[in-house]
Order: sequence, then structure tokens, then C-alpha cells
Amino acid sequence: MRRFDTAQPILAGLVSAVVGYASSFTVVLAGLRAVGATPAQAASGLLALCTGICVSAVFLAVRHRMPISIAWSTPGAALLVATGHVQGGWPAAVGAFLVCAALIVVAGLSPWLARAIAAIPRPIAGAMLAGVILSLCTAPVRAVVDVPELAVPVVLTWVLLTRFARQWAVPGALLAAIAAIVVRGVHLTGVSVAPTAVFTVPAFNLPALVSIAVPLFLVTMAAQNVPGMAVMATYGYTPPLRGVLVTTGLASAVAAPFGGHALNLAAITAALTAGPDTHPDPRRRWVATAALGAGQLTLGLGAGLAMALVLLSPPVLVVAVAGLALLSALGASLASAVTEPSGREAAVVTFVVTASGMTILNIGSAFWGLVAGGLTALLLHRRATPASADPPGPELLRVADRPDASDPVAGDLEREDGREGAVLPR
Repeated sequence: MRRFDTAQPILAGLVSAVVGYASSFTVVLAGLRAVGATPAQAASGLLALCTGICVSAVFLAVRHRMPISIAWSTPGAALLVATGHVQGGWPAAVGAFLVCAALIVVAGLSPWLARAIAAIPRPIAGAMLAGVILSLCTAPVRAVVDVPELAVPVVLTWVLLTRFARQWAVPGALLAAIAAIVVRGVHLTGVSVAPTAVFTVPAFNLPALVSIAVPLFLVTMAAQNVPGMAVMATYGYTPPLRGVLVTTGLASAVAAPFGGHALNLAAITAALTAGPDTHPDPRRRWVATAALGAGQLTLGLGAGLAMALVLLSPPVLVVAVAGLALLSALGASLASAVTEPSGREAAVVTFVVTASGMTILNIGSAFWGLVAGGLTALLLHRRATPASADPPGPELLRVADRPDASDPVAGDLEREDGREGAVLPR
């Protein structure tokens, strides 16, 4: 019986690792390549992220006895795709990754910074994320037009699995893409599949920091860490947010020189490891997270093979698979942006500016989208009549399709004694 109790969460953790990796590794590789990484550097970044997930997840799970799932920042990788080449090239991007990691650590050590991120109005945060991933989400349409013989089977596989086995929809689409590539003919001559860590000396310049570091930090906090806390709360857990931020920030800092962009609290895979299907006893589910970390490390050793797959595929097909993985995030972000009438105009401005892809002063559109949306919100707020009802306070960003939960972020930040989180009564 004891062996079965251990096997059940281990299997759940390994399944979560496969689903999380297969669902978004193409987004990560596309993002790293977009900001200047060579194929070897991009594969190194994927390996570094998987290693960081393993170390962070196992450490947090064992320390706190909670299923605290860690993942790479998929919205952050999408941001890199939207940003593209920055002044200073790949070394400057690596420097921006380091600064983002430092900001995550500071957010864990300084409650005011985490509160400031949580105070970003939900419509503006959702609109920025939607604008960042919009171009990726249109890629499946372009792929069906450009390479229908490859893209149509991929899209049909995704549609069928979304209907009958939703969690396997994107991995299934990926397998369909691999099958299409194999049928087309695979030539691995000159393509390295061995896992290799490539160290890059970081460089720092203002355009890269403003275009990558600041938006990457904001989108990782607002679109991953805060919803991740909310998802954990729905299953009866309150992880220590400060400890999670410091741990993932330090792991991100170590991974950055090897190409890793950012690590964070998982939201989607958290639902796979923290739920009752993992184990009937909430105090035994932490084993699933430890298994997830081990599974991610094993998958990371195949980063070279993953990069080879990307190189052998038509670029539009790879981006199409990434776009399918982000469709649900786009829907949730748009819903979050326009649900509240009072913040709709500012959200639309944020979305339009971010989605435009414009660059001013070598600074990407995600930053300018936040600026434009914030200024619009301030302008409309000033025009509000004093007799109007008190405006609602800033809300935590929650993915629209997540269940409602108590405010786990604010509750954690208000703890002055820094005590560890505990399993809540279910």
C-alpha cells in the first residue's frame, strides 16, 4: 500500500513534467532565438531552465512539504519573441535576464515591490500579455496557408484532443508535427543533439534592460507567480511567496549566463500536481512536485534534440505549435482585459500599443504598452466625478478561467514573522 501511495504522486509528477515541457518548449526556443541566441545557445538555455526547475522544485517540495510546482516563464518567452533583436545582441539579452532575476529576488525580500506588481490593474496586465502573445497565436493560421500538408494534421490533432483529452492537446499536436517532419524526411547531418551548456558573458545596456528585463519581470510576476499562488490556494495550500520568489530568482540568476530567461511559480502544472487526483492525502502530494523536477531534468538532457527538431522544421510550423499552446492564455488575457468596463479603455490602449510591435528608442512595445495604458488609466481616473462610487482597489491579476480564491499573495506578504506556509484545512 505504501508503494502505491508513492507511485501515484510520482506518476502524476512525471505526467506533469511531460505536459509542461512538450506544451511550451517551442515557445522558449523561439524566444531565445528571437533575441539573438545561436542554436547551441538556445539549447543551452532550455537545459539551464530544466535544471533550475529541478533544483527549485525539489528544494521547495522537500522543505515545505507542499506540491510547489516551478516552471519557466512561458509568457516571458513569448515576450522575447515579440521583442526580437535588441541593441547589444545576445550578451545584452543575457544581461537583461540577470537583472530580471535580481528583481525577482528583490521582490521576495522587499514586500513593497511584490505589492506594487500585484497592484497593477488587472485589465492593463491582461491586455499587455494578450498583446505580447497575439502574433504567436495567429501563427497556426499562417502555417495552414503556407504549409498546409504539415500544419493541417497538427491543427486537427489539437482540435480533437482539446475535445476529448484537453491536457494532451498540445503534446499531441507536437507529436503530429514530429510525425509530419519524419514523413517529409529528416537529415541530421551537422546537427548536434548532445546536451551542452554554453556560457555567455552578460552585457548591460539601457535599451535591453528596458525592453527585456523590466517587461520580463512584470509579465513573470503578473502572469505566472500571482496566478500560481491563486491556483495553489484553491487546492488548500498557501506557499511562502517570499521563499518561492527568492528561490526562483536565485535559480534564474544561475541559469541566466547559460541562456535561461526566467523561472517562476507554475500555474498550469500546479493544477496537475496539487489536485486530489495526485493523491487523496494533501500532505502526500509534494512527492509529485519532486518527481516533476526529476522529470524536467531528464527532459532537459534532450534539449539538443529539441533544438534539432526546431531546426529541421519549417519556422512557421514551430511557431504554430507554440501558438496553439498559448491560445488559452490569449483567451484568458483578453477576458481579463475587457471584463471590467471601468478599465476597458486603458486595456484596449495597452493591447493595441503592445500588439503593434513598435520600437521607440530601441525599447520594445511591451514597455510602451504599459506606459500608454497607465497614462490612459490616470487620465480617465482624473476625469471621474467626485460623486461617483469609490473605485475598486487594485486587484490581483487572476487568469480568467481559474477558480476564485482568497487573496494568497496579500496574505503572505502581510506575515511579518516570515513563517513558512502551511496546508490549509480542506
